[in-house]
Amino acid sequence: MSVIVLILPDFLLIALGWLLLHALGYGREFFNGAEKLVYFVLFPALLFQSITRTPLDLGSTTVLLACTMGVMGGGIALAWLSRWVMRPDPAAHASVAQCAFRFNTYLALSLAGGLNLPGAQATMAVIVGFAVPISNIGAVHALATRHGGQALSQIVRNPFILATIAALACNFLQIPIPHVLDVALGRLGVCALAIGLLCVGATLSIEGGRAHGPLMAWMVLAKLVLLPLWACLLTWILPLAPNERLVLLLFSALPTASSAHVLAARMGGNGRLVAATMSIGTLMSALTLPIWLKVWS
Repeated sequence: MSVIVLILPDFLLIALGWLLLHALGYGREFFNGAEKLVYFVLFPALLFQSITRTPLDLGSTTVLLACTMGVMGGGIALAWLSRWVMRPDPAAHASVAQCAFRFNTYLALSLAGGLNLPGAQATMAVIVGFAVPISNIGAVHALATRHGGQALSQIVRNPFILATIAALACNFLQIPIPHVLDVALGRLGVCALAIGLLCVGATLSIEGGRAHGPLMAWMVLAKLVLLPLWACLLTWILPLAPNERLVLLLFSALPTASSAHVLAARMGGNGRLVAATMSIGTLMSALTLPIWLKVWS
C-alpha cells in the first residue's frame, strides 16, 4: 500500500474536524462531549479488544515493553535537554516539555490498523497502554507543584491504563471473551478512531506561540525527527520481531497528543503555547510520517 494512501484518510478526518468547528458551526461543547465519549468509552473498548484478540507471548512482550520504555525515556530526555541548551523561560518549558514525548493515541491505532501487518494494531495497543502512564507522569512532573496528588490519582484511574491491564490479564490468563461482548467492543472501537481524529482537528490552533519560536521548534524537531532516530537505534540493539519493530518505529514518529494543552491549562501552565506546538507538530507530521514509513519499509 502507498504510504500516502495510508496517511491521507486520517489527515482528512483531522481536517474535517477543524472545518466542523471553525467553518460549519459545530460548537466547542459538541467536541467536548465527543472527547469525553472517546476517552472514557470508545477508546478503552478499542484497546481492550485489540489486545485480547491477538495472542501475546510474555517473552517477546517484555522486550517490546523495554523498547517502549526506552523510546519514552529518550523523548523525556530530549525535552529536558532543551532546558540546558536553550535556557528558555522556565514556565514555558514546563508547559511545552510534554510535546517532545507525548503521542496521539487515535492516530497510533488508526495507522497501525492500516499497515496490513498481522497483529500490528494489537502490538500498537500494547505499546500505547504501557506508554500512557509513562507519558502522563513525565507530562505532569514539571506542572505538579500544586496538583501532584490529583495528577497521581488521574494516572491511576486512567481508562486507557485500566483497559490495557484488564486486556493483558485476559490475554495471558487465556480468559475467553464472550462473542457478543467482543462484537460490541469491536463496534465501539470502529467509532473511536473516526471520532477521535475529528476531535484532534478541532483542537488545532497556531495562536499563542510567537514569543517562544525556538522552544517550539526544538520540541517539534525532537518529537518528529530525533525521537524516531533514537527508536531506530533501540530496535537495532534489542531483538524485536520485524512487525513489532515497524510498529514501534511508527509509534516513535507520532505527533503530540491533542490533549496536551488541556493538561497544561488545568495545571496552571501555558495552554495556548502547548496548543500551538501540538498543532504545528501534527501538521508537520503529515510530511514526516510518510518519509519515516517509506524509509522503514
